[in-house]
Amino acid sequence: MIVRTWRGAVRPADEERYLRHQADTGVRVYRETPGNLGALVLRRERDGLVEVTTVSFWQSMDAVRAFAGDDPGRARFYAGDDDLLAQKDEHADHYELIGAELDPALLGSSG
Repeated sequence: MIVRTWRGAVRPADEERYLRHQADTGVRVYRETPGNLGALVLRRERDGLVEVTTVSFWQSMDAVRAFAGDDPGRARFYAGDDDLLAQKDEHADHYELIGAELDPALLGSSG
């Protein structure tokens, strides 16, 4: 499994609007791409901004390329991003998942 991460930041006043925009663009496209296994959106307040990190899960780097294109290390942006993002990382990072220890309750499993 491949884990892809990307980071950007918005002004606090733009947070709700950006999170809706991101759900309707990037996260929606992640989920519509064959080979995507899910996504997390994380937030934290930092230096007067709200930092947003997306973590997406993929079956393979080929699946990532189907989403990101031939240069998967380059972040993908959408119309409207520049209106909301105060900071944006032009790069996305990729990691090979080699282990996970998660409580089944986190995954919604009852057993």
